[in-house]
Amino acid sequence: MTMIYSTAIYSCLFQDSLPKQKQKIRELGERLDSHRRRVQAQYLDVTITGMYNLLEKLRKGEAFTEGDRAYNDKALVSTLKQIHDELDAAVLDAYGWQDLKDDNGRMKEGIDEIILERLVALNAERAEEERNGLIRWLRPEYQAPNEVRTQQQVLTGVVEPEETVIAPVEQKPFPKQPKEQLAAIRDLLRTSGGEWSIEQIAAQFKNGGRNKAAIAENLERLEWFGMLLVREEGQIKRWQFAEMQQAS
Repeated sequence: MTMIYSTAIYSCLFQDSLPKQKQKIRELGERLDSHRRRVQAQYLDVTITGMYNLLEKLRKGEAFTEGDRAYNDKALVSTLKQIHDELDAAVLDAYGWQDLKDDNGRMKEGIDEIILERLVALNAERAEEERNGLIRWLRPEYQAPNEVRTQQQVLTGVVEPEETVIAPVEQKPFPKQPKEQLAAIRDLLRTSGGEWSIEQIAAQFKNGGRNKAAIAENLERLEWFGMLLVREEGQIKRWQFAEMQQAS
């Protein structure tokens, strides 16, 4: 599953991609979500985990067992793979990394480390820009809430009341590494259940308030990857672990 992780869950909005590129990725993301929801609505025994475990076998060229073939008849993993391949290619185009695509326009094999190195370098470039006063807000409602609230007051004269947030007695430190951040947020929602806003998630961690931007990005990655479902209520988004919603 490393190839999917390396590209599809990284939003091209971090780059100065063109509106058409963003729209293409948005449409592919909607196709991906629609396919997974449609399959799961039709077959209650098909899960996100099951689909992606089978997709991993398909990518590795491993032979399907009889049970795998029966599962694939329901989950249509070949279609899932096709959408992910198109999504990976579109993300590479948005980043301007066409050199990482093969002659068929698909992402090359074994380039995870290259992608990671480029993302780290790009992050350093953005950090330097911010030190020089150039800030590229990805989600201004989370990263620059004061600016957004001021705009709301100017436009409507009304701002929604802030959400009540309760922090635990013992807060865990918010991880520094991206993969550990992703896992910490995933595990929190998976083990706790219910719907969570960014404010509520941030309150569970030491320095969580300073890391709302990272929390928001990781929530979007987990949503993109199909692990989380999101519900919007006014200006507030709430996330829930996908398989828990199915169980309820």
